[in-house]
Amino acid sequence: MSYKAPLKDINWALKHVVGLDRVNSFPHFAEATDDLVDAVLEEAAKFAEGVLAPINHSGDQQGCSWKDHEVSTPDGWVEAYQQFQEAGWMQLSASAEYGGQGLPYLIGSCVNELWKSANMAFSLCPLLSHGAIEAVTAHGSDALKAKYLSKMIDGAWTGTMNLTEPQAGTDLAALKSKAIPEGEHYRVSGQKIFITYGEHGMAENIMHLVLARLPDAPAGVRGISLFLVPKFMVNDDGSLGNRNDVRCVSIEEKLGIHGSPTCVMSFGDEGGAIGYLVGEENQGLACMFTMMNAARHAVGMEGYSLSERAYQHALAFANDRVQGKAMLSGSEGRSTIVDHPDVRRMLMDMKSRTEAMRMLAYEAAASYDIAEASEDDTQRAFHKQRGELLTPLVKGWCTETAQKITYLGMQIHGGMGFIEETGAAQYYRDARITTIYEGTTGIQANDLIGRKMARDGGEGIQLLVTEIDATAQLLSDSDDERLQLMGAQLATANEQVGEVAQWVINNDQPQQASGAAVPLMMATGTLVGGWLQGRSALAAVAEISSGSSDSAFLEAKIGLAQYYAGTALPEVASYGAAAIQGGELVDVLSVDQLSA
Repeated sequence: MSYKAPLKDINWALKHVVGLDRVNSFPHFAEATDDLVDAVLEEAAKFAEGVLAPINHSGDQQGCSWKDHEVSTPDGWVEAYQQFQEAGWMQLSASAEYGGQGLPYLIGSCVNELWKSANMAFSLCPLLSHGAIEAVTAHGSDALKAKYLSKMIDGAWTGTMNLTEPQAGTDLAALKSKAIPEGEHYRVSGQKIFITYGEHGMAENIMHLVLARLPDAPAGVRGISLFLVPKFMVNDDGSLGNRNDVRCVSIEEKLGIHGSPTCVMSFGDEGGAIGYLVGEENQGLACMFTMMNAARHAVGMEGYSLSERAYQHALAFANDRVQGKAMLSGSEGRSTIVDHPDVRRMLMDMKSRTEAMRMLAYEAAASYDIAEASEDDTQRAFHKQRGELLTPLVKGWCTETAQKITYLGMQIHGGMGFIEETGAAQYYRDARITTIYEGTTGIQANDLIGRKMARDGGEGIQLLVTEIDATAQLLSDSDDERLQLMGAQLATANEQVGEVAQWVINNDQPQQASGAAVPLMMATGTLVGGWLQGRSALAAVAEISSGSSDSAFLEAKIGLAQYYAGTALPEVASYGAAAIQGGELVDVLSVDQLSA
């Protein structure tokens, strides 16, 4: 089944719900006009549909191979990346100072959705490169930026993120990789695992961002520094020199994302890989968080991008598969399964939640853009706080929700969904990793309740609750009875989240708060999705009232918001109860009892 970029839905979320005008009203982003954005999205759609989507299934079936430290990507990957680079897609949201186009991150998010839906495994390469660019731009010395950034932003050189080690996992305090000072550089040694695109033949050089310890570093995470370690050394004139002492020693066999090589990387087997300090000594974790936050938002986008692809696949199958008697169309005799109530329920669930996730990711991206572009200190602080609050929801809630949506996509296919030939299972397999890498769901949830809720005494979440209340009131005050009901449902869910969030913030038992974190995150994500669906419904009613001729599309937006409010928002109550009860009962069994 071919992929069709959902440009109409993207433009609706971008311009009518989240508000592109909130971002391009700032001089910093004034060039991102509606016409320019439309042109960018149309070209991105052509590339996604015509280049990336056709090699998605074949890349999954073929996978990657490793031999003598070299990695071969699936057929068509090298050629696709060459076209990707030549078209300038890596430059879209990067700094204009180093050759980027300087467009808002919000627009980059819209475009990245298309890459991820069309071919998630391929999209992981530019994802990691973007993160590396962010880290070097924010923390690199002027000399590092001058030497490396333009080629990275051009796409000629890709980037990686080297955190995890075999003995450490998520516990970065246990990292053992070393960096020994040697003149103006360092000699880096150690082994890193789970390195996405750590080795490949798609670009002429790879910039590895590596966490390691200096000889006199303090213990724990306070003693970690960040280093840029190129695959090939770069001469002063920009040409490539000798191969650095870094090798891929194996690649992983995985459940999904087969077209993306997940590498075990060894640094310093022959005396030490030459690396350059990024940021200050022993401040590597803070520097890496710049990269990780961008990556976490991008991985959350993978959740709804794969959901969109699974929905399109399932809808096409449901419209084609003849089985049983129609119940919704009113026609006699056998019908396609799209007219079966349970199939329609699943399709509505898939589409309404996918659109809620898309709007959430765009809302977070818009906040980051405003925080960058505004000259008002209060506005900058508010949107920085808002973007940081929403990011663990984008990463945690969107990826967890994608598990359900890609599962429903397979379920609609019935037995055919279990057969690889149909392609439905690939989205289910690919989505599974999204809840794990760049910080598991539990890590996102604990980040939400700790750094994003409790650290500011609940100010950020309270501001969000107040804003959601205002939207609920607008819905309740509408003349449209459908919106009035949505307003009541949203207000109820909002009150429930506010109460549970306050319980977690005030709880002086860390194990209870942590035990409640994931259900609270799921409740908050579901609520925010309902808030944005409510804003979508209000915008659709306003467009209809203004005389828009696209009434069918607008009525569909209202219907999706209705469905979400009636089926998703009630889940907030159960998540809230599970948060409090689960938090209190998380240690009711001892380790020995768990094994009994």
